[in-house]
Amino acid sequence: MGDFSGKIDVEKLISFSDDLVAVLKDQRDINNLSHCLQQSHSLKSSCDAEFNDSKTLIEDYEKKIEECKKKTEKAKAEVVSDADMEILEQELEAELQKEAALMEELRVINNEISDLECQRVSFEERKRNMKKNEKDELRAQRMLSMYASVTNIIPDLDDHSKISGHIVHRDNKAVEKFEFDPTKISSFEICQSIWEMINKQ
Repeated sequence: MGDFSGKIDVEKLISFSDDLVAVLKDQRDINNLSHCLQQSHSLKSSCDAEFNDSKTLIEDYEKKIEECKKKTEKAKAEVVSDADMEILEQELEAELQKEAALMEELRVINNEISDLECQRVSFEERKRNMKKNEKDELRAQRMLSMYASVTNIIPDLDDHSKISGHIVHRDNKAVEKFEFDPTKISSFEICQSIWEMINKQ
């Protein structure tokens, strides 16, 4: 047990434990998640615009292909020359190749939109989980403050391999450090020892 010559402000000590719990929360994940979500919305909007443009182009090319087919049928009916027929067939082949390329591009865009939707759902789920975790941490912080106020125990949350902390003795204005190894002593014995230290106050 340590004995301090100066007076210890217990309220400040409890406030310090509250601040310590608050420091344990890391906002970087929330910021990264919000940033990724904004980027996914922006990318989805861009993909939707490209999808609509590609769809319009495909409809235009389908109309052109239909026109080429009609021209070919008309040319065949009018017994056009071999040179004209070859030109029409080349135009038709070129339009078919353009349509195939646009269909492939449309497939890629659809895949990207599906991936973005999956990412959005995943981000939303993570965001909900993080909000729940924040509420749980706030609840735990309040409970820790209440426990510290009632029992005068300030636990050490940094090392999860052992049970440790400090007991504040208000009467003689001292702080007693405690530390237990859960692998060497049972939970019941740890609890009994802590209660004995509390009852000494």
